Amino acid sequence: MMVVDSSVWIDYFCGVETPQTDKLDNTLGRKPVAIGDLILTEVLQGFRHDKDYMAARRVFEDVTIFDMLGAQMAIKSAENFRTLRKKGITVRKTADVIIATFCIDQKLPLLFSDKDFKPFVKHLGLIEA
Repeated sequence: MMVVDSSVWIDYFCGVETPQTDKLDNTLGRKPVAIGDLILTEVLQGFRHDKDYMAARRVFEDVTIFDMLGAQMAIKSAENFRTLRKKGITVRKTADVIIATFCIDQKLPLLFSDKDFKPFVKHLGLIEA
């Protein structure tokens, strides 16, 4: 199972072809795909038209959705942010810190196109899908 970040889902729903959207397209319906509640929010809030929103909701019916935060994960996320900051790296979005930390903790690969995840791969053991 791999977790797919909003950066990939947004490109996917917009019809943007990238190596990541190709991998997602080839995986859907064949292997388990997951998202987190934060990712679900980020993706769904971007739809302007009800028809597109409902189509995306149908896609997510076949995807595992994880609750990504909670007290322990909040603490681990803060610790990971601080670890990277001590190395001179500041992650721009708190949601990305939570998503990466969840995937690291659960040992789940993350499919992403957002460069903010690269330090988690390099320094904290995030598995890139």
